[in-house]
Amino acid sequence: MFRFGDATFAPRPDALLAAALPLIWVSWVAAARAYNGRVFGAGSEEYRRIMDAGISLTAAVAIVSYSTKAEVARGFVVVTLPTVTALSLIGRYRLRKYLHGRRVRGECLRRAVAVGHREAVTELVREFGRARHHGMQIVAACLPDDGGLDWVGTVPVEGRMSEVAEVVRRCDADAVAVLACPELAGLELRRLAWQLEKTDTELLVASALLDIAGPRTSIRPVAGLPLLHVEHPELTGRRRLVKALVDRVAAAVALVLLAPLWAVTALLIRLDDPGPAFFSQERVGRDGKGFRMIKFRTMVVDAERRRHALAAAGTSGGVLFKLKDDPRVTRLGARLRRWSVDELPQLVNVLRGEMSLVGPRPPLRDEVDRYGGDVFRRLAVKPGMTGLWQVSGRSDLSWEESVRLDLRYIENWSLALDLQILWKTLAAVFRGSGAY
Repeated sequence: MFRFGDATFAPRPDALLAAALPLIWVSWVAAARAYNGRVFGAGSEEYRRIMDAGISLTAAVAIVSYSTKAEVARGFVVVTLPTVTALSLIGRYRLRKYLHGRRVRGECLRRAVAVGHREAVTELVREFGRARHHGMQIVAACLPDDGGLDWVGTVPVEGRMSEVAEVVRRCDADAVAVLACPELAGLELRRLAWQLEKTDTELLVASALLDIAGPRTSIRPVAGLPLLHVEHPELTGRRRLVKALVDRVAAAVALVLLAPLWAVTALLIRLDDPGPAFFSQERVGRDGKGFRMIKFRTMVVDAERRRHALAAAGTSGGVLFKLKDDPRVTRLGARLRRWSVDELPQLVNVLRGEMSLVGPRPPLRDEVDRYGGDVFRRLAVKPGMTGLWQVSGRSDLSWEESVRLDLRYIENWSLALDLQILWKTLAAVFRGSGAY
């Protein structure tokens, strides 16, 4: 409170709150554990904690100002705090991209020792090498007693499972990744944790479950045992209805907004190569039901007849027929594929309910006829205009990798994952890599 002559001036509560907001925000974010280094660089947990901090601080200010009748401007609650939260999320995103760039260059990597059987360690080394932005570098491996002392891919085998703590010290590792194996479970794993505790080395234990995301798993004690409970993926009921509603509303809006682009693209196709502007082809949808998928035509008119000739000549191997230098693609068609403009008519399929915005790649009937085993799981949901395969390499992926990503999506589907994939699709389309 300040006194000037006979007048007394007291600063408004919202003015004091605005002045102290930087300190309050940093403290609140710290209380939400959003500065924990383990959530940096991967997953949605980092963003979720920022959102939790923003929502809880906004609610706290509103409740306190109402209960104490403090004169806090409504704009502070409605505009300022949400803006601070949004700017923090954008800042985290930009910092994450910067961190990913440094990791790809071999910087800011955590050194880890992989423990498990040779096949599992080989796969882990391959995955971390392919996705270096996750920040984990395998520097050594420890195999079972009968594993031998040699190399696993490009990683040296530095010891046996009974020597993990010594290998960590010798390699100056920051973490230990234990893969599912019977030789290191229960009491042996507990003893390893005790040894690593002395050096503050992080212990990471991989579940035997493949491609199951965190939201579907929880650890619940039963009779003193920490059991991992796995929820079934929600592929029916209310969540499917919500997904269908979001798909159709978004498709309808996109069709209206993109109508001018449709008209120009159709005209250019007709001028570039004689024939129709659109191309329809039978694809297989959910539960094996067929439908006609619509695309802008990017190939010559007799492409289907020439496809059988190319396949018979063995030009493309495996279940998925895809050529990097397909002679049937027109000059304009190559450009349309480069920017995925040819996929836009599939919005009509989404509006009809035959496809989804996000889902597995829509297969051909002859591809489905060659499916085997777990691959049929891809037909449990609607195919999508984009998916994990689209944001992870597009046509550069092998058939096995494409199937694995589709199954991962089905097992871990959520509306938040769909939004994340749609956001990443924009970046994948802008790069144009793997589009042919």
